[in-house]
Amino acid sequence: MKKNNKEFTREDFMLFFRDDERLNSLTNDDRIEVFQTILAGSSDITKELLDGILKDYSVPTLKVVEIGKE
Repeated sequence: MKKNNKEFTREDFMLFFRDDERLNSLTNDDRIEVFQTILAGSSDITKELLDGILKDYSVPTLKVVEIGKE
């Protein structure tokens, strides 16, 4: 890992994330790692979020079922 005295800010991250050319420099494994770890906690994972992801990625073979709140 390269050490740099400059802080990588939220703005830096968002600029990177919104730049298709830079984002495309990530491998599929990099993207999966970010996807799996970026949310703050379990309360961020909702049926609506998962349904939206499946729709955005055109995945008709999966269905999210909410079994109830405990």
